Amino acid sequence: MIYIDTGAFLARHLHRDQYHKPARAAWQMLTQLPWRCYTSNFVLDETFTLLARRASYPFAAQRARHILTARTLTILRPDPDDELEALALFEKFADQAVSFTDCVSFVLMRKLRITRAFSFDRHFAHAGFTLWPEEL
Repeated sequence: MIYIDTGAFLARHLHRDQYHKPARAAWQMLTQLPWRCYTSNFVLDETFTLLARRASYPFAAQRARHILTARTLTILRPDPDDELEALALFEKFADQAVSFTDCVSFVLMRKLRITRAFSFDRHFAHAGFTLWPEEL
């Protein structure tokens, strides 16, 4: 199992992103692995908004449609208790400037026992998750 964070989606689709080349290679590797892929509606909200701002709204909508209909991706949606737990993490990690979206991700990952994150965000490592691929 692997959890896909905003940065992985952005780097895949934005040629000017600093992680574009390693992200494309990692996405290709991911198609060869037997892992189930997860993300959250919070991550997708962040992804679509940033794609629109950094590229264009039509481009973001096209990518959003593709991502939302992907059969290989499970989109997790936090319940109210998950959001309250994320809020506690948001307060706990305030000194690290962790986003609320990341805190929701941490809660969902722990809930499903997902230990690996496709992310370029070191906050995931600081929260005890393994960044994938490890050489990134």
